[in-house]
Amino acid sequence: MDNMRERFAATTSRLLDEDPRLAVVLAEITRDGFADAARAHPGRVVNVGIREQLLIGAAAGMALTGMRPVVHTFASFLVERPFEQVKLDLGHQGVGAVLVSAGGSYDWPAGGFTHMSPGDVALLDTLDGWTVHVPGHPDEAEALLRRAVRGDDRVYVRLSVQANQRPRPVAGGGFHTVREGHGGVVVAVGPLLDAVLEATEGMDVTVLYATTVRPFDGAALRWATDAPDRADVVLVEPYLAGTSTAAANDALADRPHRVLGLGVGRKELRRYGQIEEHVAAHGLDAASLHRSITGFLAGTSPAAGLSPAAGTRTPGR
Repeated sequence: MDNMRERFAATTSRLLDEDPRLAVVLAEITRDGFADAARAHPGRVVNVGIREQLLIGAAAGMALTGMRPVVHTFASFLVERPFEQVKLDLGHQGVGAVLVSAGGSYDWPAGGFTHMSPGDVALLDTLDGWTVHVPGHPDEAEALLRRAVRGDDRVYVRLSVQANQRPRPVAGGGFHTVREGHGGVVVAVGPLLDAVLEATEGMDVTVLYATTVRPFDGAALRWATDAPDRADVVLVEPYLAGTSTAAANDALADRPHRVLGLGVGRKELRRYGQIEEHVAAHGLDAASLHRSITGFLAGTSPAAGLSPAAGTRTPGR
């Protein structure tokens, strides 16, 4: 199976042949994947070099002329480093682009902390009008990318080297029910679905799968937690822990509920090791998820892991 980044390059190269308004803007990263496309479309595959602010500025200029730019580099260089340009050149000017990242969170441990971006989705959450896709399989990445390039809005597609064994439907853009139960709801985002399914095997919980996290599908969460007493929700995200707890709290504001946000911790791990070691260190392997989820549903998780809301009972109160 190819990985998401390889699928992105192949799919976008084909889309350049199909759509004359499409352009690709690169900052060195993945330039080899677009070598053939650059020869076929020299005016629509632009490599600005290691100039990430210019990367976003050039894309915004293209969008102002009516083009649909697809902008790509590592997540830390696509969202964090040029954030002012993302905020102003795209958002303030009211133009759209498709930002496609690679290397999210700790996908390339050897690159060190400069190449890690667990806070990218949380940072985009400070801006208005962004759609955020987090595919869990190359097939899902292709489908979401094809959907994104057809519009004129601002879209972030977060690619990962981590992937689930098989693709799931992404039509409709909301959360999809993978398993139904009555003892709580676990929302698995993108490439963490397989680990969540293993962690919750035999448990009486509903598992929702999310590949589009913004806009947040509050309606699906409300449906899944439609119980007479209290809703218990666990969010398992492959980026900063707690990124979506506020959105979940807002969706359930009129009913008693508890929310636990699992994901990448804030502490910097300075022994970079291997990706599997980062997964385990952040508690995102199946065994660690099982302990966190069962402990929370049993009411034994520490209060620091909870997101209290109206009517919520927090341990210790």
